[in-house]
Amino acid sequence: MNAMIGNARIVSALVVVAALCCAPMHTGPTAAQNTAGDDVIQEIIKEIDELYRSKSSYAEFEMHVVTPHWERTMAMNAWSAGMDRTFIRITAPRKDNGVATLRIGNEMWNYLPKTNKIIKIPPSMMMSSWMGSDFTNDDIVREFSLYEDYSYAETSVGDPDSNLIYIDCVPRADLAVVWRHVVIAVRRSDHLPVWQKYYDEKDELMRVMNFRDIKTFGKRTIPSVMEIVPQNKEGHRTQVRYLKLEFDIDVDENIFSLRNLRTQT
Repeated sequence: MNAMIGNARIVSALVVVAALCCAPMHTGPTAAQNTAGDDVIQEIIKEIDELYRSKSSYAEFEMHVVTPHWERTMAMNAWSAGMDRTFIRITAPRKDNGVATLRIGNEMWNYLPKTNKIIKIPPSMMMSSWMGSDFTNDDIVREFSLYEDYSYAETSVGDPDSNLIYIDCVPRADLAVVWRHVVIAVRRSDHLPVWQKYYDEKDELMRVMNFRDIKTFGKRTIPSVMEIVPQNKEGHRTQVRYLKLEFDIDVDENIFSLRNLRTQT
């Protein structure tokens, strides 16, 4: 079985994600392009940063993985507490029922019920995919705040949409991330994200995350579908669809334990 997941946690502890997109014409942020105003851009980034974040959460969602050779859909439940604890359990299909992931800080464990083994993920496997998806183990472990850990400014792209605002986000020099920068497109009307494009150290577009199907969960209106499309693997994509989301709830501390990994649903 492949090593386990991630959600590019520029969004949430759960993750983390359309058709292949061409790279935008990235010109970099300049004062002249900052037509929305620095205060507006700062507020947008704060809104995005807090969109899926909460003191605690519970989610039920589906992950659909597509490759040129096969497709599969998995149902999952997930719990989070703060910024550093996440527990995810697969509930379907039957052959994967009970497979679980526990994340505490920068450490991560997987439970495989077929062998009844708990495996701690070593640093050498952090960039491996989970269950054949386009998320990596590192995606779920590395949590950063756009608002606190990145600098940001309005930018321009080729063939822009007047209904969107484009923001370039650059990580702090000391931040341990693989991306040189991330360009985010948000709706001008309500600042909800439409897509995020991730560029490597050579400024080459490596993956695109699309957001769609806006729904309201409790008091929050958010994109319920995230789809990640790697740009270096033709025909691959992974879609996460939230079916249920609860924020700021009471979560049993025992959920985030190695013992709970073996608990069957």
